[in-house]
Amino acid sequence: MGRLRMGTLAGILAAAVSLSGQAHHSFSMFDHSKAVTVKGTVESFVWENPHVHFNVVVPAGTVRDKTAAGTWNVEGASTNIMFRQGWNRLSIKRGDPITVVGFPLKDGTRGMSLIYAITPTGQKLWQDVNRPRVATQG
Repeated sequence: MGRLRMGTLAGILAAAVSLSGQAHHSFSMFDHSKAVTVKGTVESFVWENPHVHFNVVVPAGTVRDKTAAGTWNVEGASTNIMFRQGWNRLSIKRGDPITVVGFPLKDGTRGMSLIYAITPTGQKLWQDVNRPRVATQG
């Protein structure tokens, strides 16, 4: 009976570890060699794990590069990491003007890994202080 219990416990632990590993992904889809800056309006803000996400709408006619106009999906860190950087679920809301700096997606679609954002009050909120500092483009 003891071996059966140990085998069951080992199976449950193995399943739990494999599920948690699948829930997280890397940031390898982002180009960490450059950063882009977009200015727009917050369309949505989702304060959830495993990563905070928000969408920023960049209006056509406000950017020189026409491919930058549209909706950008911005991926932050976990709620815990972002909270330690000063973020909370009320930091930004739908309709807020915002400037966002991040590492763009390698495939050229409108998405980025957040470096920092400048809120409507002028506050600069970082995603993670351990990220390297890079020159911004955009």
